[in-house]
Amino acid sequence: MARALPRPHPDDVRIALAGLLGGLLIWGVGLGTRKSNDPIVLWEGRWAILLPLAVMAGCELLRRTRPRVGLLIGIAALTADGVTQGNLVTVVMFTDLIYAAVVYGPPATARRIPWITGLMTVAGTVVPFAVWQVPEALLVGVVIGLAAFTPAATGWIVRNHRDAAEAARLHAEQTALLAEMDRVQAVTAERARMARELHDMVANHLSAIAIHSTAALSLDDPKTSKDALAVIRENSVEGLAEMRRLIGILRDSSGDLEPAAAPTLDGLGALVEGARTNGLDVGLDTEHGKLPAPVELAAYRIVQESLTNALKHASPGRVSVTLDQRDGVLDVEVTSPYGDHDGPRAPGSGAGLVGMRERAALLGGSFEAAPESTAEGKIWAVRATLPVTDQAQGDHA
Repeated sequence: MARALPRPHPDDVRIALAGLLGGLLIWGVGLGTRKSNDPIVLWEGRWAILLPLAVMAGCELLRRTRPRVGLLIGIAALTADGVTQGNLVTVVMFTDLIYAAVVYGPPATARRIPWITGLMTVAGTVVPFAVWQVPEALLVGVVIGLAAFTPAATGWIVRNHRDAAEAARLHAEQTALLAEMDRVQAVTAERARMARELHDMVANHLSAIAIHSTAALSLDDPKTSKDALAVIRENSVEGLAEMRRLIGILRDSSGDLEPAAAPTLDGLGALVEGARTNGLDVGLDTEHGKLPAPVELAAYRIVQESLTNALKHASPGRVSVTLDQRDGVLDVEVTSPYGDHDGPRAPGSGAGLVGMRERAALLGGSFEAAPESTAEGKIWAVRATLPVTDQAQGDHA
């Protein structure tokens, strides 16, 4: 089934009608490009002028949709016009077809037409002058240049400007898309960082509150209940202070509020002491030198989250925290008794393990947490290896 031709562009319809009406006006007043007795006129009669004019006007309808077809038919119409008395508007519409073929045609056609018309102009200048040996012969080349090469060169310039503008537009869109992707990635990374900080700082306090409130409710001992309430109050006050600080930072759009100083490994003693207050039997063994701040923060948070998990899930027994710096890395290990029990003493979501793994990955390190069998029994072991490099000093946990 034959495919229907696309509809002409509205501007092309206007150009075709204007050319046809202009040609009819010139024909009506009797203006032609040649006299009837000119030897080149083979098709005599004023009516013979109208057929090439009508065909050329029809070619204008194809100037955008089928520019090469329109130009080929236009060449035939111009040839027919050349053996009549001629119409100036027919020639003008032909120059527009050359321009349109360069601007709207395929790239190969757009490159070839200026070269072809340029060679025609040179030949039309040199050959007649060599044959006739009169200066007037040079006018042939001038006419060919005006009717063919000039519109082709103009179309080539316009096409180049249009292609450059399109390339600039595409580049601007790609730049805007990349900028949006960077913005989304930055927002996602910041949200993940805030989620880790919020979980690590508050989860420990909330877990202690849940465990000691359970103990206070389940044991009918005034002293035990009083001690549990004291621990609950202490953890609730500290957790509330952390929450208020984080909310203040998030709400402050001016940037006047500065985050509190990031915890360092010097604070591990206080962290372990707090875990002991909450009922864990914790042993601490550290051996390290000066470390980059991101490494210290990541190690501190991993130990903090591991102690929180031990408080919620570990069986009774010794919890060991070991930090050892060697060969450009810091090894962090936290082990706790792991065995059958009724269930966690406080609910957990699993976000802590995800956060610890993310902290290690951001520094280019490794992380693993799983149960293990030892001579003393089954344990839950958390191990992280954090590179101590210059790159880690520039990263953010």
